[in-house]
Amino acid sequence: MQRNNIPTVPLCLGLAGLVPFIWGALSVLLPDLGLAAARLIGARFVGPYVQIAYGSVILAFMSGVLWGFATRAEGGVAGTGYALSVLPALWAFLFVGGGPVSATMYLIFGFLGLLMLDAVFWHQGLAPPWWMKLRLMLSVVVIACLSVSVI
Repeated sequence: MQRNNIPTVPLCLGLAGLVPFIWGALSVLLPDLGLAAARLIGARFVGPYVQIAYGSVILAFMSGVLWGFATRAEGGVAGTGYALSVLPALWAFLFVGGGPVSATMYLIFGFLGLLMLDAVFWHQGLAPPWWMKLRLMLSVVVIACLSVSVI
């Protein structure tokens, strides 16, 4: 396997993790689908509401991933890595709230910030060589799907 190829399992799991974002966008773009789904499974699981809940969970999850990368460092780099790793979870906790538009905007900014943190850990050699290829691909889809909910 070449160094820049994304391993199959992380790629498949990453793509599967896009489903709630894509579903949320589809249920916004297709209002009849969103209304039918809201009646069937509840409004919490459609439109921006599913994206906000799931996006907050993913930002917290990614904090854990970055924390794991920080364990590969030593000294000041490790300390900085641990401090940076908690930022996505704190961002979701502190800023993702209010109405659906503002919460979604804060999620978009959170995912953009996360992508920058991914790049920091990757440039330090703490993330796998294929990490940025995966994270960029996933982030583009997530941000595009979230953008549908704020238009």
